[in-house]
Amino acid sequence: MKDEIASLLPHKLEVQEGEVPVESKGLEKTKLLEDLRELFGPQPLAVLATQGEGTPYVSLVAFASDEKLKYLLFSTTKATRKYANLLANPSVSLLIDNRKNTLEDFRDAVAVTALGKIEPVEDFELKIMENIYLMKHPYLVDFLHSPTNAFLKINVEKYIVVSHFQHVVEVKV
Repeated sequence: MKDEIASLLPHKLEVQEGEVPVESKGLEKTKLLEDLRELFGPQPLAVLATQGEGTPYVSLVAFASDEKLKYLLFSTTKATRKYANLLANPSVSLLIDNRKNTLEDFRDAVAVTALGKIEPVEDFELKIMENIYLMKHPYLVDFLHSPTNAFLKINVEKYIVVSHFQHVVEVKV
């Protein structure tokens, strides 16, 4: 098994130092954001990382993104540890990936970490954001509109994209 995994990994570590950041390469940034939209589309769930009382905490959330990938949307019940953590510390990360839980994931999987801050969805944008979220998750309409839930957005500061198991690219939004 170890040899099978090793055969799937790239044989040479890619050097990160000295590379030009993606945000300074206009076409590459545009292409990367297009690739992220394609990755996010079919992925219904992501892993939300919060922190409370000095301890990290992760949760699965149903998410959606706006067209420019500036905001990632999700809804959560207010009576949860996740929500309490968000109130205490709005800095979060969200992991979105395309793994299939096969050996090929070591070579083919892409994992994207979005870093940002939680904000409430404002009244003036509520209808648009709800439409974006419900287009992807129409079966969550009752959950979204429940008075015990909060509809939130992550204002994304940057994405960290890991592909081919060890190739890392950062892009600011």
